[in-house]
Amino acid sequence: MKLTFLGTKGYIDHSSRRHRMHASLLVSYLDRQIMVDCGSTWQKKIEKVDPDAIVLTHFHPDHAGGLIDGAPCAVYATSQGWDKVKDQEAFRNIDKRTLVPESAKTIKGITFEAFPLLHSTRAPAVGYRITAGRVTIFYAPDVVYIESRNKALEHVRVYIGDGATVTRSMVRKPKDTLIGHTPVQTQLTWCSKEQVPEMIITHCGSEIVASDERKLGAKLRKMAAERGVKVQIAHDGMEKVLR
Repeated sequence: MKLTFLGTKGYIDHSSRRHRMHASLLVSYLDRQIMVDCGSTWQKKIEKVDPDAIVLTHFHPDHAGGLIDGAPCAVYATSQGWDKVKDQEAFRNIDKRTLVPESAKTIKGITFEAFPLLHSTRAPAVGYRITAGRVTIFYAPDVVYIESRNKALEHVRVYIGDGATVTRSMVRKPKDTLIGHTPVQTQLTWCSKEQVPEMIITHCGSEIVASDERKLGAKLRKMAAERGVKVQIAHDGMEKVLR
């Protein structure tokens, strides 16, 4: 499995040389490639990626706004996600495919299993357990909490998580539910508890994008080492091969 971090920026105004495009992951295996998320900065640029399919975590603009002009391939999301945009003209001419939560679906040789996340009431979100060959990763770029976390992270090689905030909580609780973003610090603890050996941070917020990443990286590595986990901050164009 080859991972290419096409974009690593969250829904923020800040950008930098390392974080210009909205968070998007390209998963490649045996000459097939699936694009996960396609935010507004990808509008009119999807053809350059040339994915065999696109899979969406949810329908916020920084994850689905690049599809406003349509898509050159099939687009997969959960029925809860599609229901939220059924009246939007921008998504009517797309080849829509539906994924069932916690039910594995193989797309072009790569298996995706959606796990519901707490993140937003207006845009129901999922994270994906992604398997190709003998390697399994989990991708959750916007997250407060992973439902069925034990099952979602079982035997996962790399957890790719939400970098909106490093230590400060961005979680709110309106109407008896949780929305927002859980800090990297807490996600590293999840990895420790579920025996996931490595975390890669994407969907980076201003705390990362506007920082000195060498200093912040050292702080994060210390935080991760205390939990027995490796960590790194992804940047646009970063590649990682897992065997």
